[in-house]
Amino acid sequence: MPTRSTTLRTLAGAALLPVALVTPGCGQFTAAAAPETPGTLCAAAGTLHGPHGEQAQVSLCADTGSPRLNITAPASCRGADTKVQYVCRTEGSWTVRRAGKTLGTGALPGSRLYAGPGAYEISATVRVRSTPAGVDLKGPVKATLSMTSPMGKATHVVSVDKSELRRNSTTTLTYTIRRDSDEGDGNARLGMIGEDGTGVQIRSTDHRCVNPLVGRYPSKTRMMHSLDCTVTELQPGHPEKIRVQITVGSKCSTVVSKLGYWIPQGQSMFTGAMLEGPKLTCR
Repeated sequence: MPTRSTTLRTLAGAALLPVALVTPGCGQFTAAAAPETPGTLCAAAGTLHGPHGEQAQVSLCADTGSPRLNITAPASCRGADTKVQYVCRTEGSWTVRRAGKTLGTGALPGSRLYAGPGAYEISATVRVRSTPAGVDLKGPVKATLSMTSPMGKATHVVSVDKSELRRNSTTTLTYTIRRDSDEGDGNARLGMIGEDGTGVQIRSTDHRCVNPLVGRYPSKTRMMHSLDCTVTELQPGHPEKIRVQITVGSKCSTVVSKLGYWIPQGQSMFTGAMLEGPKLTCR
């Protein structure tokens, strides 16, 4: 059964769904040869069936024209009462593969860095629930989206001089933030966070860094397993360096990082970008 694709100018709201029978999506989507304009590319991914005639037709979508591939799973519902108009929301988990290689997994809606043109095989386990109540279905769906947009050139890069932490020790690391594009500005914020409950502590004597406050005002308690550092003079040819001390106790913890920054047309909504930084392992 062939499927049809839809290019949407706005992102469809993602939604999540128990089920009795699942009809998997059949056929695959093939895009035109020319690069698509920015929008959301969708393909029919499967139909979920319930024991009393309930039905949810699920699509899998990914937007284009961005450094990230944002994945959603909109659905249309039909309940046992055919006179009722149902509105659906979906949630669940997704996996993206390309050429047999897994590129990423996550919760719906979710995203990962765009890896360039190619056929993206997206599979998901979704739960679809309706308003008013009457449809509550869950099952697997899948679709293939052929993306033709070129991969955007990286404007920022984050690196760190070490990759591993050790138990019962303090490691001093230097993060380097680099901006390679003349577009945008010199402002960026690097965030690092360890695993809650492990006792890991992230500190820096750099005045640009702070452990975030937690609790209601006037609480002065700070989250010691997280650190935010803001730079304002990041320019091409002038990277910023931040020294950080990470203390790990008897429980190991990984530490992940993200960089947030403005991109052109900053007064428009959704013009901030986030870059995945290095992940530190522990042993």
